[in-house]
Amino acid sequence: MNVILDHQVVQTQDGSDTIFSSQFNQHFHSIHGAMQESLHVYMKMGFDFVTTNELDILEIGFGTGLNTFLVARECLLNHSRSVSYCSIEKFPLNLEIAKQLNYASDDLYQQLFLKIHECEWNTNFEIQTNFILTKLQIEFTDFRPAAHKFDLIFFDAFSPTVQPELWTEEIFRKLFLSMKNKGILVTYCAKGQVRRNMIAAGFSVERLQGPPGKREMLRAKKNAEQFPIQHY
Repeated sequence: MNVILDHQVVQTQDGSDTIFSSQFNQHFHSIHGAMQESLHVYMKMGFDFVTTNELDILEIGFGTGLNTFLVARECLLNHSRSVSYCSIEKFPLNLEIAKQLNYASDDLYQQLFLKIHECEWNTNFEIQTNFILTKLQIEFTDFRPAAHKFDLIFFDAFSPTVQPELWTEEIFRKLFLSMKNKGILVTYCAKGQVRRNMIAAGFSVERLQGPPGKREMLRAKKNAEQFPIQHY
């Protein structure tokens, strides 16, 4: 497995940790607050917004595992919700770096966080009875969606400045076709070109209040199959 060893743990303004990658010259999360950002963008505006109790979630950018952990923690607290969670990451964190992150508030949650990081890549793993995790170590451009489609997508790649190839109309069209009707996609990024690419791919897109330190974010919704089925 290719594990990139250029990561440095950095504390953000809300006291939670993030990672600085010298390879990409970017932090994994907002320096204004890693936990605040994930709770707002991906949980409040994404996970909590979807009303169905059985969810298929796709995450673009496993990163520190924070978003994955927050959903698994919610499933631990709320057994009425059941999640199949697929996360894509080309360059996984070294486990020793992951162990330094301070997202867990007690031993139970720390065990959950480490279980998420320690489970094998490229296989289905039952973290708990109502949370099944599949971590894929691949380039997203190589991702081939399974027969089932997703209710919710967490789009948490590095910024368009660093990874412009992941923010194109072509990529968002691929995501559009991999989603169930009425499915949603949330991302921290609110750039005009990103929004236009989402709309061109078929999504209806709304600007929402961003997390602390960021004015806006985007939430996209698939309202109908507007384009012919394509195979990837």
